[in-house]
Amino acid sequence: MNLQGKVAVVTGAAKGIGRTIAIALAEDGADLVITENVSSASDTAQRIETIGRKALVVKADVSNLEDAGKVIESCIEKFGKIDILVNNAGINRDTLILRMKKEDWDSVIAVNLTGTFNCTKAASKYMIKQKGGKIVNITSIVGVMGNPGQANYAASKAGIIGFTKSVARELASRNITVNAVAPGYIVTDMTEALPENAKIELTKLIPMERFGTPEDIAHCVCFLVSERASYITGQVIHVNGGMYM
Repeated sequence: MNLQGKVAVVTGAAKGIGRTIAIALAEDGADLVITENVSSASDTAQRIETIGRKALVVKADVSNLEDAGKVIESCIEKFGKIDILVNNAGINRDTLILRMKKEDWDSVIAVNLTGTFNCTKAASKYMIKQKGGKIVNITSIVGVMGNPGQANYAASKAGIIGFTKSVARELASRNITVNAVAPGYIVTDMTEALPENAKIELTKLIPMERFGTPEDIAHCVCFLVSERASYITGQVIHVNGGMYM
């Protein structure tokens, strides 16, 4: 995918899927603004710079509207525009509903769903002025299937799907596409921490008989933000090895 001259913002890019997405966008030619804990995100920035692209790290809590605005404004100040926004930042606070504290619910909704709203609201203003842009929201297979112990996480990811479809309709006439990518079980620190027997049982549920990789998600994102996907909007692309169809 040719992203030469494009500028992308990726939230939650210090590690895992977000880091891989940011690096993949850089490899395709984009300059990056990334958000996360500054000390850890700087590793991602260094990797991007070794590719020969520019990288700016902004410390921000995307659940805070002012912080989200600061991220986008920092992008405009440094690069003069924003072509791509990938809303990847997310957290989980897993527990059964009877044990779930209100703060467990509130924090997950705030980062995952409200954070997506905050960054999209801030970025869309500039994209409308530019008469173009690409937004990709990272949701989850859990947002369509549900999962015991993840009522808060599933609600936040399901909310992102509805948000994606609504905003896609609002912005389509401005040449702005808005899509979502729904990963299945991906090899990350979180899944690596699962007991081996749990991994085996989960793999049995996946027709392709393996967990996905962060690169599987990044490749999909790179396609959606390229001109090859210019007529695709309001869609949820499931990258899950066939676990949900």
